[in-house]
Amino acid sequence: MDAFYASVEQRDDPALRGKPVAVGGDPSQRGVVAAASYEARQFGVRSAIPMSRAVRLCPSLIIVRPDFMRYRAASQAVFEIFRSVTPLVEPLSLDEAYLDVSTNAWGEPLGRVVAQRLKAEIRSATGLTASAGVAPNKFLAKIASAWKKPDGLTVISPDRVERFLQNLPVDALWGVGPVTAARLRERGITRLTDVRTADPNLLREALGSQVDWLRRLADGIDDRPVVSDRAAKSCGTENTFSRDLTDISAMRTVVDDMARENARWLDRKALLCRTVTIKVRYSDFTTVTRSDTRIATRTADELAARAVALLDRTEADRRPVRLLGVSVHNLVGSAEPADVPALPFAESSSGRATD
Repeated sequence: MDAFYASVEQRDDPALRGKPVAVGGDPSQRGVVAAASYEARQFGVRSAIPMSRAVRLCPSLIIVRPDFMRYRAASQAVFEIFRSVTPLVEPLSLDEAYLDVSTNAWGEPLGRVVAQRLKAEIRSATGLTASAGVAPNKFLAKIASAWKKPDGLTVISPDRVERFLQNLPVDALWGVGPVTAARLRERGITRLTDVRTADPNLLREALGSQVDWLRRLADGIDDRPVVSDRAAKSCGTENTFSRDLTDISAMRTVVDDMARENARWLDRKALLCRTVTIKVRYSDFTTVTRSDTRIATRTADELAARAVALLDRTEADRRPVRLLGVSVHNLVGSAEPADVPALPFAESSSGRATD
């Protein structure tokens, strides 16, 4: 979907159409941009940047607080369209998915035509635009979907794969972000196709254990299937506060609430969890985690008590806290055996991190 949250806001409020819009938090309270309209992007406003920076880039920016109920409703309508065409739908987020349309309800042999019809049905049903990439595999389709946004459609037929790959920079590779891309460029690897002929030792220095996987992608090879129903592995909630917390009692209440929210999620999914983890980021951006593994449960009182006990194993009572989070892991179905022995507390910490 194109600028999904911002597009929903512009659809529902005609006064926002054609204007630079950012969905997100208060610029005076560490808010970040969750989505930016294409009008805002012309000024350099992008998702995940601080809202204060977004306002500096675009003084006429209109800031809208997010309304996830409306975004989920729009997402549900879009995914119903997807699943009416093929059962092989792999969600990536509220607004993005892979579809395997090799066989489809329309009996349409051409992926281009399936994509055109999907785009038209989405616009008709929701008033929103989508961009599509059609390709022989997930890696190429993902890149193609962003090629001509907004409202784009890019098709990479098998006989065009090599020509397409020749035009890509190295950071088009899956998982190669700005830092890794910089390391590769320092070693003279600037194009995606340079990865094919680069010295294996140089590649391993820059890419580590990912090197074999990324070399396959550089050849246009991606054998991953579209997985329509991937089991959840964890669930978590976290919050960055507008002002650092210093009251340990208030922090315990926040952690208690988060743990209970995770318990409600487990209940809805009919799952139990063995591991509770908390995350604490101090005011200097040092981040620590604490985990506790025991017999599987989804009892809210027990999960909350465990999370609060983990908080008490940190320095939150002595240092200002910027972020708190609680997550549950090692999930099992309600019918699966849960009688595993309790394990000792596991602890880890990281140094300064970028927010």
